[in-house]
Amino acid sequence: MPDPLFAIPCITIEGERKTLADYDAKVLLVVNTASQCGFTPQYKGLEELWQRYRERGLVVLGFPCNQFGKQEPGSGAEIVAFCERRFGVTFPLFAKVEVNGADAHPLFAELKKRAPGLLGSKAIKWNFTKFLIADQGRVVRRFSSSTAPQTLAAQVEALL
Repeated sequence: MPDPLFAIPCITIEGERKTLADYDAKVLLVVNTASQCGFTPQYKGLEELWQRYRERGLVVLGFPCNQFGKQEPGSGAEIVAFCERRFGVTFPLFAKVEVNGADAHPLFAELKKRAPGLLGSKAIKWNFTKFLIADQGRVVRRFSSSTAPQTLAAQVEALL
């Protein structure tokens, strides 16, 4: 039976309806992103992971979020232009979402349940929180904003 995580509808930044099942991936890295954050340079590391491992089955998925310090104020088109121009981002991006509170996107609500943060905390603390998901929908681990994407390479390799 397929994992219900893979059936949660998400809207791409271009407005297309997708689910995680639409990505032929062995491993997913789901990240809440922002363009005006101290962690924004992580886009470069996320793109490097995507380029290095996508042929082997990694898919990086970016979900812009304006919940933390209003650091993602732009429209979808502005976000795409910024990410492409500044960091050469080619991995899939989604429409802006909320990750905490009553309006949290169902994907993030489920990810937070499956992979709580430090001391069992459910809330996402800041932009660039990362969720590494194995091919069967088993959330492997949550990584904090301060975890550089490059440091995930060994864990991604082990899952591929």
